[in-house]
Amino acid sequence: MRTDVRQGPEIWIRGPVAGPALVGTGAVTDAERMPERPGGMPLTRRRFSWLATHGGAGTTTLAAVYGGHDCGRDWPGPDAPRSVLLVARTHSAGLEAVVRTLEVFRRGQAPAGLDLDAVVLVADAPGRLPRPLAQRVKPLESVIDVYRVPWVPAWRIGDLSGSPPRETEALARLTGAAGRRR
Repeated sequence: MRTDVRQGPEIWIRGPVAGPALVGTGAVTDAERMPERPGGMPLTRRRFSWLATHGGAGTTTLAAVYGGHDCGRDWPGPDAPRSVLLVARTHSAGLEAVVRTLEVFRRGQAPAGLDLDAVVLVADAPGRLPRPLAQRVKPLESVIDVYRVPWVPAWRIGDLSGSPPRETEALARLTGAAGRRR
């Protein structure tokens, strides 16, 4: 196997791309963890507004665990972060609600200046998603990034201590909660 060939097109890689000396080594530099602005000043972590597409979606818990602003079912206010993460439960009504909210963004009817970053689907029950519901998630994944949060029994009783579930590592990286303990 040749090791001097780059794997895949760079256009599919998100975030900073390692230089040729680091490709394939697995080394992560400080510059990759926290890139700098052209003037040499470090970038601040992006903050998010958690926007519920229906009641009981879980925005309060997600904001407590991953950080960010809990908007509930209201659009982010003027002082809230403009980057939006839509939140829905994985039951039928939750999936319908997220599709309706995505349509609002698609039609340009969302408040000006909001940046829709992703959809976060929170498990409505322990275990695997039933096939009919999983089939309704696939079209969502084809138009926007979808992050899934598993059922966490401790969260149900209000215990938000500890690290985010390991299945949500990508979401934790996105929100800056990776490696953070509460």
